[in-house]
Amino acid sequence: MTYETIATEREGHLTWLTLNRPDALNALSRQMVNELRDFFWSLVDDRDTRVVVVRGAGRAFCAGLDLKEASGTIGDGADQGMSARLRGQRHIAELVMLMRRAPQPIIAAVRGAASGGGFAIALASDVRVAGESARMNAAFIRLGLSACDVGVSYFLPRLVGASVASELLLTGDFIDAARAERTGLVSRVVPDDRLDACARAMAESMLRNSPVALRLTKDCLKHSIDAGSLEAAIAMEDRNQVLAAGSRDFREGVTAFLQKRPARFEDH
Repeated sequence: MTYETIATEREGHLTWLTLNRPDALNALSRQMVNELRDFFWSLVDDRDTRVVVVRGAGRAFCAGLDLKEASGTIGDGADQGMSARLRGQRHIAELVMLMRRAPQPIIAAVRGAASGGGFAIALASDVRVAGESARMNAAFIRLGLSACDVGVSYFLPRLVGASVASELLLTGDFIDAARAERTGLVSRVVPDDRLDACARAMAESMLRNSPVALRLTKDCLKHSIDAGSLEAAIAMEDRNQVLAAGSRDFREGVTAFLQKRPARFEDH
């Protein structure tokens, strides 16, 4: 698929995904949603990409749904039946499901506004780093919709706890970069001009590890967050360790440690 509203760039095993509608603050148009769905779907079979960094072109990460198109998708009940509106809603919401299913760690590098659907994309990423200009909110409630949309009600309380999540969802207020760092919503905050370098350094730190270990770790974290018990989480951890311990990468990792040199993991 040839992309027009997003851009991808490969640096070794790191892929940069740039939301590329800067004149519209990277708002989610129908075309961008379709292109993002295609990109995240393709990651399942992409063995060259081991880590993804998502960022926005220009001064914003993503301003949310493109309201110039929205009246034809979610707001015009007279023109659409309930089934059609539900299909349109799910078409967008499945973006975050595809992000979670992707085996690669996803880092969101948030500069400027991340609102509505843009907030959801940041939350669905595995790690968030922010520029000092970052500001995020669940904008849906400001438009007369529920704030609980595109997975936000699932991810946000797991990241910041019920009280802060309830405040942000019920008010629609922005959370700035400094408070986002204090609440654990983002891992770190850096000056805007250092944001890409910060994301790259974090990705490179991940890429030093075995490809199999990266995928197994993301998979286990994803399931453990929703595990019904400690026993269920440990069962997943045990399975993954047994699988990883039988790999050539594990033998190389131990050998490199004993020889006090960087490990040379294989491509998978």
